[in-house]
Amino acid sequence: MAAEPATDQGLEEITVTARKRTENIQDVPAVVNAITAEQIQKFDLTSIEKVAAEMPDFSVGRASNGSGAQLTLRGIGTSSTSIGVEQSVATIVDGVYYGQGRVIDEGFFDLASIELLEGPQALFFGKNATAGVISFTTADPTDKPEYMARLGYEFGSEQVLGEAVASGPITDTLSLRLAVRGTDMFGGYYTNEATTQPYDVLDIATGRTVHTVAPPAATDEPGEDQFLGRVTAVWKPDSQLTATLKLAGDQQNFNNSSWNYVMYNCVGGFSHLNPTIPCAANFVVHQNDAPAQVAADMPFSDGGAPYNNYVSASGTGTIKYVMDEATLTSITNYSWNRDRWLCACNFQSSPTGTWATENSSWRALSEEARVLTTFDGPLNAMAGVYYQSTKRVFHQYIAFANLEDSAFPSEAFLATTKASATNGETVSPFAQITYKVIPSVELAAGARYTYETKDSFFDQPYNNPALTGIFTPATSTDPAHPGIITANQGFTNWSPEATVTWKPTDDVTTYAAYKTGYKSGGFSNSGINSGFSPHPAQDFVFRPEVPRGFELGIKTSLLDNRARLNLDLYKYHYQNLQVDFFNSPTFAFITTNAGSATTQGVDLTGEYAPPGVPGLTLHAALNYNDAKYGHVNFPCFAGETPAQGCNGLTSRQDLVGQPLAMAPKWSAAFGFNYETEVMGGYNLGTSFEGKYSDSYLASAFGAPNSEQGSYVTIDAAVRLTTADDQWEIALIGKNLTDQFFVTGVVDGPSTGSGTGTPAGVPADQLGFGNVPRTVMLQVTWRD
Repeated sequence: MAAEPATDQGLEEITVTARKRTENIQDVPAVVNAITAEQIQKFDLTSIEKVAAEMPDFSVGRASNGSGAQLTLRGIGTSSTSIGVEQSVATIVDGVYYGQGRVIDEGFFDLASIELLEGPQALFFGKNATAGVISFTTADPTDKPEYMARLGYEFGSEQVLGEAVASGPITDTLSLRLAVRGTDMFGGYYTNEATTQPYDVLDIATGRTVHTVAPPAATDEPGEDQFLGRVTAVWKPDSQLTATLKLAGDQQNFNNSSWNYVMYNCVGGFSHLNPTIPCAANFVVHQNDAPAQVAADMPFSDGGAPYNNYVSASGTGTIKYVMDEATLTSITNYSWNRDRWLCACNFQSSPTGTWATENSSWRALSEEARVLTTFDGPLNAMAGVYYQSTKRVFHQYIAFANLEDSAFPSEAFLATTKASATNGETVSPFAQITYKVIPSVELAAGARYTYETKDSFFDQPYNNPALTGIFTPATSTDPAHPGIITANQGFTNWSPEATVTWKPTDDVTTYAAYKTGYKSGGFSNSGINSGFSPHPAQDFVFRPEVPRGFELGIKTSLLDNRARLNLDLYKYHYQNLQVDFFNSPTFAFITTNAGSATTQGVDLTGEYAPPGVPGLTLHAALNYNDAKYGHVNFPCFAGETPAQGCNGLTSRQDLVGQPLAMAPKWSAAFGFNYETEVMGGYNLGTSFEGKYSDSYLASAFGAPNSEQGSYVTIDAAVRLTTADDQWEIALIGKNLTDQFFVTGVVDGPSTGSGTGTPAGVPADQLGFGNVPRTVMLQVTWRD
């Protein structure tokens, strides 16, 4: 492959598939942030977290339990503490919906493009895209044989990376692509400063005390290793039919499931569970292994050292048939994943430890069939149907409260166990009609109908007898606190939208859109049937989340395609915003719906290729976002006082006018890319990316001590490539300012007290910390 010489022809044109058809990004009546394959390689954008680091109003928080992640866009996101709640920012891979937060553990590599679509996307991307969509398209086989090998080393975490791709035709009609990637981390991002802790256990059957110790967990965390592979086969027997099959697998291991849980804010500056440990916003954690005796009674404990093991497999078959005036597309997918872990779940090294193990699996079978017409006349249409069948199985085992019950040897050191499952089914037809009133004006209107069922149960099969006041046992006959909670749910929804697009010239696109969306209601499989809850069954079920609102925008290409300037104004009203809350004093998870919320703001983006400087492009993005609650009836945050708004009789609060979680008022991104020829034929590339975030609350429940201050991060890269593009050496730096910030939060378990009273003490704030400074040296060979 020969490198194209640097030119002075203006900005590169970018095509996207945001409306299930290939279009120039400047013609799409929506906010679409597109990242090309070249840009992905420049900054090693191989995870959702790395992509979020480049986008001004998109954030991703990695969590240990629950859904495993918190994805937030324009201030709308889903808290991570429930495995049963799907994300408001939907993840799409090769046209397939992945709504589970644990998709964050997938490795995204060998990509053709990434698209981030902002605002509700119900019509084109199915259920649950109420805040937006991040869409990954993996690379297809090439027309001629191509090979790539890459080796990288990240200095801070001592991580080695290897990647290889082989691609090309096998016959005149069949082509293949094989891609593999592996990483192994010998150090870590975070330092665990825990010390050995005593864990004295009372045997309630005999009254004796058992003395055990909890040694420190691994010092360098997360100690990640990962292996991914993908095989893509494309069969194209003629110009009309294209059949693609993609088979992928992923295995990822961490030496701690909660390696980024940092005590960044505590009343008095020290942990409430261990007053010798200061709370600080840094890349330091304090976590211990489970004592050997405790680990022996915990299934999936793997000896008691915290860990996370994630495996997944998927197969996607796409058939595309192009006729003279229509294109038929079918996408069939089967995906499965299993997540297994042990966490030190009070996240604070102390003599009152909490440990849990989990083994959960998810499988989904889906089919989408659609037709898109391509008539020469003014009227065209798209219509299709989406079907999905899902099953989640969840088991968890928890030890805490320094208790033993030797009368039950197999569960002696366990406090409680959980078992839950949900079977789901979705049928969702959709259609859109586009009509060109005149060549420069297009009207588009469409709708998606969704019918869903979810059948679920939750059980706590074993509870230490001393804790039955906290954890309702399976044998409970109390009507107010049933031992087994079940829910057979059904949901229906219509999500219409309409857009008018006017192109007064080829270089200007203006649009106005009315959009709605829908995110499924459901069941919180990872909840707790708490004896302290007045309505435990209500803590598990939640209603659908529904937005509606408007967008107005203009996209311009200026100065003979040397500049682009795009402006978008939006306002959306959300009903029943889904929020999950861990009540640390009562050990209860509460999945609930906010009464209402509104997000409104402005997106401004620009690009510029200065004349006379071939190879240089400048870009910037600015977002103003005002995301606030309407009237909501929420649980009080731990330790909230009446003066702060907590009703002491009901332990509820109204957050009207208060900001949503992870919703900075201002955010921005800015940078440049420069490519030039040096040293007689070598090509030198340099890139710079900066991101600014205003301050925000990390808590969805208005806790003032969850505030994250404003910050700036900087990424930069430099690349030297041979003239024939065969060899490249690159140095890639991320978060070069080594800035610490949190992208989500949970209350410290067993901390916080006096909720609803003047003597309330807030819980310790445990934030999902980001990745610190990384610098990677990378060598690539291509042929």
